[in-house]
Amino acid sequence: MQIYISEEAIISDIQERFHHLYPGLKLAFFRKSGLPGECTDEKDRLSSNTPIEKVRMLHSFGWLDVSHYRTALAVEHDLKCLFGLHGRVLHKKGNLWLQTTTTGHLTLEELNAGDSEKATAFQLPEEPETE
Repeated sequence: MQIYISEEAIISDIQERFHHLYPGLKLAFFRKSGLPGECTDEKDRLSSNTPIEKVRMLHSFGWLDVSHYRTALAVEHDLKCLFGLHGRVLHKKGNLWLQTTTTGHLTLEELNAGDSEKATAFQLPEEPETE
């Protein structure tokens, strides 16, 4: 699955196509990106009627791969590196839309299905297993 990002697009074009593919997810765009693992400040969030050409650093157009097996972090990376956009994938938890600060390693399919419980980091057991 891919979304075409053109020179004439506005942010809501991309958001609507993404949300149509993944009803449990949203894309949010910001003036600048946050640090990995940290929330991007809401005051930097861009309005959905903002033209892409006014906010991106790279003036290129093309296809954004949003296939079900891609992680949120991979999509955010492509938005930044291929199109110069600071985007974040949001997932729904109850009535809230949360940034994927601890769930970015999950696939879009997992996040859309509400599998954010898998977000807990791997931890070594306190005692080694004995055979």
